[in-house]
Amino acid sequence: MPEQPEQPYDGQAIAPTGGGGAYDLAMAEAETLEKNPAGPEGTGPDNKPRSLWSDAWHDLRRNPIFIVSGLIIVFLVVIAIWPQLIASGNPLDCDLSKAQEGSQPGHPFGFNGQGCDVYTRTVYGARASVQVGVFATLGVTLLGSVLGGLAGFYGGAWDGFLSRITDVFFAIPVILGGLVLLSVVSANSVWPVIGFMVLLGWPQISRIARGSVITVKQNDYVQAARALGASNSRMLLRHISPNALAPVIVVATIALGTYIALEATLSFLGVGLKPPTVSWGIDISSAANYVRNAPHMLLWPSGALAITVLAFIMLGDAVRDALDPKLR
Repeated sequence: MPEQPEQPYDGQAIAPTGGGGAYDLAMAEAETLEKNPAGPEGTGPDNKPRSLWSDAWHDLRRNPIFIVSGLIIVFLVVIAIWPQLIASGNPLDCDLSKAQEGSQPGHPFGFNGQGCDVYTRTVYGARASVQVGVFATLGVTLLGSVLGGLAGFYGGAWDGFLSRITDVFFAIPVILGGLVLLSVVSANSVWPVIGFMVLLGWPQISRIARGSVITVKQNDYVQAARALGASNSRMLLRHISPNALAPVIVVATIALGTYIALEATLSFLGVGLKPPTVSWGIDISSAANYVRNAPHMLLWPSGALAITVLAFIMLGDAVRDALDPKLR
């Protein structure tokens, strides 16, 4: 029988029968993976499935809302720590002869009712607002997550007791509680305001954490860990907490902007931050009486407050979309 000429290999792993076909198929698959090391969607370079957090970060990096809000927040944090980078003046230096005057060279935002530079006070006002928002969110998240997580994990009498306490705090109006509690505090710092927000803000995070822990602890891997003799602390720290944090992080991120707005509201009402502390809420309150004659006094601090709150809400929405599998 004449010898058939050898056909060139065209990359197709098709063989008639026998072990050679399986071998060719495996070789073709290996070549395909080598050409595409990233693997299919949802896997990493080593063809392993990504975790929830890595998958969320993968989506966030491609979300323009996250990028824009993140840049705004980074800028706010930088000027809150080092306001002198973009404002060389002193926010407490005032000249009554320039009160309510508009924009001038070197003073683009004009002057307020006491003759203070509005631009400098707007820049320095970011420090108090960001400080209150960040520390209040950290305190609320830590306290609420611990109490709610323990209630959801152990249940029983502890769960019932915490639920009733949570209902009591939910029944307290936030603004009314601030007027009552902060009106008796004379300390000139941000910590009374932060303490008030933590006191009335933890029930929301607690309820979210409780529901998330109850859902997670019913999963098979938690039951398997319990059957293998894992202690309660190990199950909480290693198996339940990492998988129950996503809803808490989403709510905390959105709440950060809410706490900044709440601080401005309380300062506007006169029970939040007090002079000589520089705050957007204080400047908005002092500008309310001059809104007709000097609207620039109200425009710039209220605009900075609105942009800050909007940036944190947008960030929270982007994180929620990335961490919620139902929205994919």
